[in-house]
Amino acid sequence: MELLLFGAVIAVSGCYAFINGFHDVSNSVATAVRTRALLPHIAVVLAAVFNFVGVLISGALALLIVERAFNVPTGAAGLGLLLSGLLAACGWGIYTWWLRMPSSSTHALLGGLVGADLAATLLSRPNVTAPDGYLWGQLGIPLLLSPLIAYAAAYVLVYPATWISRYTTPSEANRSNRITQAVLAGVFSLGHGLQNGQRAIVVVLLAFGAVGLAGGSAYLPVAAHLFVATLLAVGTLFGGWRITHTLGYRLVRIDPLRGAIAQGVSSLMLFVGALGLHMPLSSTHTMASAIVGAGSNQRFAAVRWRVALRVLLVWALTAFASALLGAVFYLAIDPVL
Repeated sequence: MELLLFGAVIAVSGCYAFINGFHDVSNSVATAVRTRALLPHIAVVLAAVFNFVGVLISGALALLIVERAFNVPTGAAGLGLLLSGLLAACGWGIYTWWLRMPSSSTHALLGGLVGADLAATLLSRPNVTAPDGYLWGQLGIPLLLSPLIAYAAAYVLVYPATWISRYTTPSEANRSNRITQAVLAGVFSLGHGLQNGQRAIVVVLLAFGAVGLAGGSAYLPVAAHLFVATLLAVGTLFGGWRITHTLGYRLVRIDPLRGAIAQGVSSLMLFVGALGLHMPLSSTHTMASAIVGAGSNQRFAAVRWRVALRVLLVWALTAFASALLGAVFYLAIDPVL
């Protein structure tokens, strides 16, 4: 049974990486496609390549989380927790894609694991342990503050950007901003790979640790990176166009200058979070908030606030809904653990 659970965790972690790429490719390509900076098929291939590279260089943060943050029970108990959390995150990702709504895969995975952990505690089963205040201080606060920071930074940066281009003709400004967007689409995808790829890598390494194989091979982290990077890139190639339409067309009417600002702000935040602060940030939260921030700094009504409020509602429900799903999945598989 333990071997079966281990195989299920690895398989579902691959599905999580695939859904992550499929779901979140919209964050990388939405504004670039909307402003015609990149053709859709070129944008998707660019995002896939840089997502793959980003995962391969994300090892430091993934190993840091495994070594210092979480202590998953060994054996079937730990595998059951991981499997429940992953199933919850995958289910919520598919549901929000169907709704055409951007949502945080990070929130979904954390919510699923927390829900499974609460169910295990209720049943007096072994559960996940973490340093006091870690989940809130290292995960909760950054994920909650990042949308506010992205919105404010993108809104403010519109002023110096428009001042710098005040003597430039509209056609020249749009051309240079489209070039900037094309470059930043790759940069953001690299940051997305850095941030989101390590979530699935952490789960894979925790699964190996639960069955006592974490220290058995020096090649395990490399294999985990290649496994996750490949599935994330393949998922990206399929392109989540339903969510891309929401971010690029339904949420805000955005021009190349503001699109470049949104991509620049969100890319910088992902890199600072991954490499500077070693904190996970949601690419969905940073990009969507930056798009709204840059788009709202216009003289005419550019933001469709009804759509924006629906997006915020989905964000607010993500952690709670995935926690409920994680608890349900754990209670369902508990009899066979």
